[in-house]
Amino acid sequence: MILTMTANAALDRVIFIDEFRPETTMRAPRFSECAGGKGFDIAVALRGLGQETTAIGPVAGYYGQLLVGVLENYGIAVEPVWLPGQTRLANVIVETERARHSHVMIGALPVTAADVELLLTRLETHLPAATWVAAAGSLPAGMPTSFYRTVTERAHAAGKPVLIDATGAPLRETLSARPEIVKLNRDEFMDTFGLSGHELADAVAAAEALHRRAALETLVLTCGREGLIAVTLEGAWQAQAPVQRAVNAAGAGDAASAAILWRRTVGDGWVETLRWAAAVSAASVMTECTADVRLADVEQLLPAVRVQAWDSCR
Repeated sequence: MILTMTANAALDRVIFIDEFRPETTMRAPRFSECAGGKGFDIAVALRGLGQETTAIGPVAGYYGQLLVGVLENYGIAVEPVWLPGQTRLANVIVETERARHSHVMIGALPVTAADVELLLTRLETHLPAATWVAAAGSLPAGMPTSFYRTVTERAHAAGKPVLIDATGAPLRETLSARPEIVKLNRDEFMDTFGLSGHELADAVAAAEALHRRAALETLVLTCGREGLIAVTLEGAWQAQAPVQRAVNAAGAGDAASAAILWRRTVGDGWVETLRWAAAVSAASVMTECTADVRLADVEQLLPAVRVQAWDSCR
């Protein structure tokens, strides 16, 4: 079982329109209610890949009830921490003619110190059965920036490896706990560490430098059309899948995280792990719901994925 922790959950309401036209009435032929929050999205992708997962996260109110229902419909073992207030609503506007999407976030769900301790208690309850722990996403108001470091330390105390997908101070504070996998997208990486440079080579050079400086095992960057970069103890690789026309691109990075956890659990090396991660990420944009994955799509894309040692890409 792969255990996921979502600090800042949301209900994604994905609204499909032809094109956004200001100052007009736009009609949406359809919409879908999906899971939001990076940890929950990793759990959704894991279920699409046929993997067992338990998902922990704070929820509240009517939107929280809808969100838990969405997760349960996937067959996810949900461990909601119910709080006063209302779970965030993320309106994801998908323009089908332009193949682009935008987010309009509504509300926030702050937490208290007692809520944080309850989340950590739930984590420790499920750690014995976990093969991996994934903790991901932004932190809500009231949650200390040390939260992911604490999650990593408690997982390590139980002998469990950890993937962290976060940005800014929460990620920088976590590095000292040395999670086995640190993952974020390229732009977030550059912003988090105050880096400059617009070329992929600039980001990879900075990632290799951080990998050495922080003594990390693995640093993964998702880079959109340029695929995934993984800097590991064995070397650095780039993996690219054929670019798909996106139905809903939200959660593609979380789908990649799910694939990485799955393939590392079954014992794949990094080349094969990245091959699957690139295929899963590409497949996830072909579905309407956030981070949703169809294994048949993944298997169709897999033979076309290219994985190269980074040195050979330059």
